[in-house]
Amino acid sequence: MNRSTQYWMKAVLWAVAFFVSQAACVPASHAQIVALGASVVQGYGVSSGEAFPSQLEAMLHANGKNYSVSNQGISGDTTSGVLSRLDGAVPQGTRTVILLIGGNDVRRGATTEQARAGVNEIVARLKARNIRVIDAAPYYMAARGKGMVLPDGIHLTAAGQRYLASQLLPLIN
Repeated sequence: MNRSTQYWMKAVLWAVAFFVSQAACVPASHAQIVALGASVVQGYGVSSGEAFPSQLEAMLHANGKNYSVSNQGISGDTTSGVLSRLDGAVPQGTRTVILLIGGNDVRRGATTEQARAGVNEIVARLKARNIRVIDAAPYYMAARGKGMVLPDGIHLTAAGQRYLASQLLPLIN
């Protein structure tokens, strides 16, 4: 190999190394957020664009934060269901999980303590992966308290979903 060829090969290798290192360093402005839970997270009774994960993502973008918010809500899900799909629903690189789960456990006969134990197990597994967990339950309950629910008394209206997103927005950093 002549000197010119060696020079260009080194230059190409340095360039490749640089671009690979840049791709591996995902900036904080692209942090992954997962909304995890059951039908309220999914947006039961409203359009997908009106569900709080979509609204939260739009609010974050409006504030100059290019975060993605993945909606991992499944209608009817329970804490055991979330635990069984946790690794697939919350991919590597996730920084924050917004958690809203447990109501279906109680509706299906579990005690409040059993539902709480399921939630605690989900939180422990996420924290073991160094993922921040935001409990959305107080904000959901506040929306319900303001009457922002569908006639079933459980699921949020589009205004309730928007309220929930607006309450979660300042918690995202």
